[in-house]
Amino acid sequence: MEETIQPYSRIFLEFGPFTIYWYGALIGLGVFLGYLIATREAVKRGYPKETYADLLLFALPIAILSARLYYVIFRWEQFADNPIRMFYIWEGGLSIHGGVIGGMLTAYFFCKKRGYSFWQIADITAPSLLLAQAIGRWGNFMNQEVYGGPVTREFLEGLMLPDFIINQMYINGTYYHPTFLYESIWNLLGFFLLIYLRRFNLKQGEIFMTYLVYYSFARFFLEMIRLDYLLIGGVLKTAQVASIILIAFAVIFTIYRRKQPNTPNYHDPAITAQTKKITKKTKKKK
Repeated sequence: MEETIQPYSRIFLEFGPFTIYWYGALIGLGVFLGYLIATREAVKRGYPKETYADLLLFALPIAILSARLYYVIFRWEQFADNPIRMFYIWEGGLSIHGGVIGGMLTAYFFCKKRGYSFWQIADITAPSLLLAQAIGRWGNFMNQEVYGGPVTREFLEGLMLPDFIINQMYINGTYYHPTFLYESIWNLLGFFLLIYLRRFNLKQGEIFMTYLVYYSFARFFLEMIRLDYLLIGGVLKTAQVASIILIAFAVIFTIYRRKQPNTPNYHDPAITAQTKKITKKTKKKK
């Protein structure tokens, strides 16, 4: 006899004609906590308190759009018959790789316009990205997505998982690997690792490169058991290809920066409009 286990509702809150889904609420929570942590570190490094509030004003909507666009491009068959569903982001379907690309490109132009060090800002942002990803994966849990191959209930119980996770992994009569959970735990551990690395005066950009390697390493192997993956040309798993490229880029970038003379360090004072004025005044006095 088939078990009857009701999944959790995807709806977090309803008031009038408005509906807030768990997917969006948890992503929002991750972004908010990441913003608080990044702002605190940015101020410590010498940046204005409003730096991340200003940055998120542009980076967040662009990151969401690029995350959705990335997903739609590699899963077009899902939307071809009903293109309007491209805008139903509450149903899930935001690519982390797409979001990071859009967000970091926005941050690059933001830093260029403000005269900030992009790599120092990237380093400050990196732990917040992993924390937001760790929390956001629970939105996938509520949507019953980002799961791996079929397993038995006994297998999940052997992992010492609570019933609420085991039951949510019961989809259409089958239990599945909670890959969302594996990645969430990995990302949370990575968050603490990157926070710890802040104690060392690494070259600017190296904390962010550690983020790329750390996340990409796990994502490459998780794609081996995930069932809802994106494909390039119907053959190669998109996330695995992206992971290999990002790891290679991070390693080459780090080696290159290490060999360059006068590469700034993470603990160096922030370059802001205020420090530029002070520098100009000092040069005039000389």
